[in-house]
Amino acid sequence: MITGGAKAACHGDPPAKAGRSGLPMVAVVGNPNTGKTTLFNRLTGQRARVGNYPGVTVDRRSGRARLRRDGGAAAVEVEVFDVPGCYSLSARSAEEEIAIDAILGWKGNPHPDLVLVVVDATQLVRNLYLVVQILELGVPVVLALNMIDEAGEAAPDPQALGALLGVPCVATNARLGGGIEDLERVVARALTESAVARPRIEYAPELLADARRVAEALPQQWLVGCTDEARRTALALWALTSVHEDDELVDIPTSLRVRVAEVRKGARRRDLDEEIIGARYRFLDTHLPELFAPHQTTVVTERIDRVLLHPVTGFATFLFVMFVVFQSLFAWADPAIGMIEKFFGIASTWLVTVLPAGVLTDLVVQGLVDGVGNVLVFLPQILLLFFLLGLLEDSGYLARVAYLMDRVMRSLGLHGRAFVPMLSGFACAIPAIMATRTMERRRDRLLTMMVIPLMTCSARLPVYTLIIGALFSPSLAFGFVPVRGLLMVAMYVFSTAVALVAAGVLGRTVLRGPNVPLILELPPYRLPLLSSVVQMMWQRSKLFLSEAGTMILTCTVLLWALLSFPKLPGPADVTDLHARAAWEQASLEQSFGGRIGKAMEPVIAPLGFDWKIGVGIVGAFAAREVFVSTMGVIYGVGHEADEGSSALRDRIRADVRSDGSPVYSPLVGFSLMVFFALACQCMSTLAIVRRETGTWRWPGFLFAYMTALAWLASFTVYQGGRLLGF
Repeated sequence: MITGGAKAACHGDPPAKAGRSGLPMVAVVGNPNTGKTTLFNRLTGQRARVGNYPGVTVDRRSGRARLRRDGGAAAVEVEVFDVPGCYSLSARSAEEEIAIDAILGWKGNPHPDLVLVVVDATQLVRNLYLVVQILELGVPVVLALNMIDEAGEAAPDPQALGALLGVPCVATNARLGGGIEDLERVVARALTESAVARPRIEYAPELLADARRVAEALPQQWLVGCTDEARRTALALWALTSVHEDDELVDIPTSLRVRVAEVRKGARRRDLDEEIIGARYRFLDTHLPELFAPHQTTVVTERIDRVLLHPVTGFATFLFVMFVVFQSLFAWADPAIGMIEKFFGIASTWLVTVLPAGVLTDLVVQGLVDGVGNVLVFLPQILLLFFLLGLLEDSGYLARVAYLMDRVMRSLGLHGRAFVPMLSGFACAIPAIMATRTMERRRDRLLTMMVIPLMTCSARLPVYTLIIGALFSPSLAFGFVPVRGLLMVAMYVFSTAVALVAAGVLGRTVLRGPNVPLILELPPYRLPLLSSVVQMMWQRSKLFLSEAGTMILTCTVLLWALLSFPKLPGPADVTDLHARAAWEQASLEQSFGGRIGKAMEPVIAPLGFDWKIGVGIVGAFAAREVFVSTMGVIYGVGHEADEGSSALRDRIRADVRSDGSPVYSPLVGFSLMVFFALACQCMSTLAIVRRETGTWRWPGFLFAYMTALAWLASFTVYQGGRLLGF
C-alpha cells in the first residue's frame, strides 16, 4: 500500500539550471481536450512564446503570469509552461514521455515547483487517472476542475474532490474566464507550501515486492534529492508499465531494462499492467460515484455520435468534411497564392527596371526576392489548414475522424489520425507534414511524413498538364472518356496507391514499431473557441516562417547560383527577344546546373530522358512546377512559358535526337510523369521535414528512397513499354 493522505517533502531531482528564469515554475498538465491550452492562454495572456522541449522537436509553449494573491498582497510572477496533452504517464507515446520528463525535471527540463492539472468535469474518472499517477510521484499539485459549465448540476463538488485527493481544487470555466482569479490565488498559496499528498492506493503485496526489485535498479540521477520510499515505489511502478524491449523511450539504462524484463518474466501468468492500472481505477471507482453523475451534454453527444460514428452516415459526413478541407487547400487558397505570386512578380519586374544589370541584381531578384516568394506562397494553405484543423479539434470532431479511419489506416501500418495530413498532401506537402503533429507517437508521425510527399500535390499538375497536352492526343478512350482526363485521374490513383503500399513496407521495415492501439477520448461536442484557434494557427505559421522558411530561402539562393553560373556575356541587343532567349538557353546549358543535367544523362537515359530533361529535373528541385519554365528556357521559348504554352508544346514534340528519332513519345511522357509522381523534387518538403524531425537524417532518407523508387518505377515503365512495342 502507498500511504494516502500523508504529506511528504520529496521534490525529486534538483531544479535544472538551463532555461530557468529565476521565477517559480508551474507546469500545466492534462488530458487532450480538457481546455488545458485555453487555461494556459488565460494565465499568460499575450506573453506566451513557443520553443521546443529539450532534445525533441515538439512545441513547448511557455509564458509569464502574474498571479493574484490573498488579502490584496502584491501579485507573484511565475513562469508557466504547457505540457502536451496525455492520458497517462505510461510513456507509450511522445507526449507521455515528454510529460513525465517535464513533471520530474528530466532530460534538461526545468523542475516545476508546482503542477497545475486541468481535468474535465464531464470526464472525471478518465482524467483523474493521470492525477493519481502524478500524485504518486510526490509532486505538488493543484487541480483545475474545468468545463464546470458543461457538467452543469452534475459537476462534482471541488472541495469534496480536493479533500479526497488531499490537494487544492478550484472549479473553472477557462473558455469564459470563470474561476481564474480563484485559481490564481490558490496556485500562489500552494507555491509557498512544500508538502505534497498521495492517494491511498491498495496494491497487492506481490506487486509491491516486484516494485521493490525494480526500484533497486533505478538510476541514481532519478533519485537525487529524494529519499522518500513512496516515490521510489511510484517510479518502479512507472517503469513496469513503460519500459519494454520495443518501446520508443530513450535514456533508459540497460540495467533497468534487464531488471524489468526479469521481473515480468518472474511474474509468470500475472498481468502486471492490469494489476497496476486496475488498482488505480478501483480506487477511483470506489470513491468517485458520489461526486458526479451523468449529465445532459453527454446525452446530446451520444445522440450526435449515433449519426457521425455510424458506418454509413458517419463516413458520408466524414467524406463531406474532408472534401471541404481538401477544397479549401486546393481552391480557396488559390486566390491568395495568386496574389502573392503576382506581388512578387511585379516586385521582380520593378527591381529589374530600377537596378543596374548585373550579378547583384540577379541575386536580389532571382535569388532573394524569388526565395522569399517561395516561402510566403505556402502561407495561405498553412493558415487555412491549421485554422480548419483547429476548428475540427476544438469541436471534438477530429477525434471522431481518427476513430473512423483507424481500422483502415492501421491495416497499412498508419495511425487513424494520418488520414487528414495525407489528404492535405493532395494540395501541398508542407502544411500536410506540419499537420502530423496531431499524432501522439513519434514513429507514427515519421511514417506519415515519409509517405505524404508521394501524394499528388498541386505543384505536379503543371508538369502533368504540359506533358499530357504535348504528347497525348485529345482522343476518347472506350468511345466516351477523354484520354487526357483519364491520364490525369490515373496519376492521382497511382500516387495514392504507391503511398499506401510504401506506408505498409516502411511500417514493417525502417519504421517498424509496436502496434499500439488507438486510445483517445471522444470529447463532447462544443463550439470552437475562435481566439484559441487563431492563436494556434498564427503560432504554427510563425514557426514555419522562422525555421523552415530560412532553409527554403537558402536553398533557393543556392539553386539560383547553380543555374546562373558561370555567366556568359549577355546579348548585344537586350531588346531582341529572340537573341535574349538564345542567350538564356546557352547560359542554362553552360551553368553548373546544366552540367549536372548533362552528367546525369547516363543515369536517366534508361528512363527515356536526355540531358535537357535532366536540367529540368535539377531546376524542378526549387519547386516541381519550375520544370515547366526551365524547359521553356531550354527550348528557347523563355522562362515566362507555362504549361499551356503552345510554342513550348510544339518544340517538345519537334525535338529529335542525333539519329533523327523523336526525343519525346507518349511512352517517354508517361515515364516522366511517373518519375515526377514519385521523386522528392521539392526542397521545401525536405526543409519542413528537417524542421519537424530536428535532424537531416530523415529528409536524407526521404530524398534517397523516393528518388530510387522513382527511378525504378520509371525504368520499369519505359523499358517494359519498349519490350511491349510501345
